[in-house]
Amino acid sequence: MLSACSIVAPKKSAVTLSPPAQIWPHQTRYREGAQALAVDLFDALDDDLKPFVLLLALPADDSHPARCIEPTDTSLPGAAFSDAVARGRVKQLTTPWPFRDRDDVPAAAIRRKHQGIGIRDAVQETLDALDEQQGNYVHFAGWPVEINGYFVVTVLRLLRKPLKAYPSLQPARYYTDGKPLAPSLLLAAMYRFNEEGVKALSEPEPGASIFVRPRESEELLRAAGKTFLDTPAQALGLDPATTKLFATCNTISSLRYEGAEGVGKLLLARRGHPNIEEIFALTCPTELTDYRAVRKLLEMATPDVHLLSDGENVYALGRQVGHYDAVREDLFVINFVTHYAWELQHASHVLMRSHYGLPGLPRPRLSRTAFRKALKRTFSLADAPKVERLWDVVLEASRQKHGTLLVITTEALAEADRLKLQCTLIEPVPLTPLITRLVTSIDGAVLLDPDGYCYSIGVILDGRASGRGDGTRGARYNSALRYIESSAYPCLAVVVSEDGMVDVLTSVRE
Repeated sequence: MLSACSIVAPKKSAVTLSPPAQIWPHQTRYREGAQALAVDLFDALDDDLKPFVLLLALPADDSHPARCIEPTDTSLPGAAFSDAVARGRVKQLTTPWPFRDRDDVPAAAIRRKHQGIGIRDAVQETLDALDEQQGNYVHFAGWPVEINGYFVVTVLRLLRKPLKAYPSLQPARYYTDGKPLAPSLLLAAMYRFNEEGVKALSEPEPGASIFVRPRESEELLRAAGKTFLDTPAQALGLDPATTKLFATCNTISSLRYEGAEGVGKLLLARRGHPNIEEIFALTCPTELTDYRAVRKLLEMATPDVHLLSDGENVYALGRQVGHYDAVREDLFVINFVTHYAWELQHASHVLMRSHYGLPGLPRPRLSRTAFRKALKRTFSLADAPKVERLWDVVLEASRQKHGTLLVITTEALAEADRLKLQCTLIEPVPLTPLITRLVTSIDGAVLLDPDGYCYSIGVILDGRASGRGDGTRGARYNSALRYIESSAYPCLAVVVSEDGMVDVLTSVRE
């Protein structure tokens, strides 16, 4: 263990100089690249989070004041962080190294990491205090990287309300090397974002090479999903470094058995868990990585009988019994919803959904408030009876188990005529829940106007590719996206996927 005398705090300078206009040449480029990456990454999880990236510069000595250097017009007061480095060093000197010593890590590296932990914690304490005062946002401090005499901290800001809407596991769990385990997919995404920032700032020319590559956010999301699944693995007493729960669940969900998709639940808990009852056990447990064998066993699962696994093997079929104490966090459920789609659940809460290998947050199937806002934003529609009529139509369509697509446009009649060779025209009729159930039972889109009148069904949509498509989503989602972005008229699409996801897409951006 390092002694406190191994680090000496610098002496305070007698003269405080004015801060330089720019700390390093690529700081603006880095901030803009990090902002673009944050928008791509967190918009893919929830576009209400509104991510915003700021850069703090904390002087390694006291010759300059701390300040927010990018952007310069932020409301984050630099003076609040004036003692962050000093407080970080106090934390370093007065708290023991929180992780076990490793012979393969030099003492200097441990010292630097211990110092970084102290500074980051001090910055986060200040951010938490500021957030408590203003209340609308939550800020997260990244790892401090020393550049030209300053500790540069990348700060990520998210809106508080949508952030707090998602369930999470308990914090303060760590890998054996000291890295924190992620208690939620959102935190896992933040960790991955911070790692990208540290890599970019640690290069010989810090921030010069940061840019958003095509599908970069998807790569980071998959990495975040893998990181998050390490948390239940450790809770089961497994080594997260060797347990590949995320990849395992993706592979099992992708397999079919005699042409049928896998549907059922896998309970993850140590054998002998007080809330698990075995119905019958396997003489030779089946390894989870024997994907086809596990997929075959999944055929025996029913709504109240599930596969039982300890995280390494499927050892029995059984059910959950009694009252589970959620504080234990040692019983998880993998719910295989449909082909290549599954959920991670804990204590009846969905923590993460994965669709074609891409993890996502458990957003509600359909939000009345969000739908009403989309109608108002797209069509300036606020007439309560019309809104309720459209809501009833959309709600009925969302129950279509094979998926469907509604397109609401101000020029529904003209569009029905234009697309008449690739749709079925009908006499204009106001949609009711019954008619909606009938017309959404066939393939193709249903075309209606903001008054709720339907003009054509089974519509094959057209449109130009805009570059905003999602390769992990199906043809229905991407065709709707192409159509609304190509439309010359105000347009809104409700996409109901087979796995139960409901997306509201609009041609009018916020």
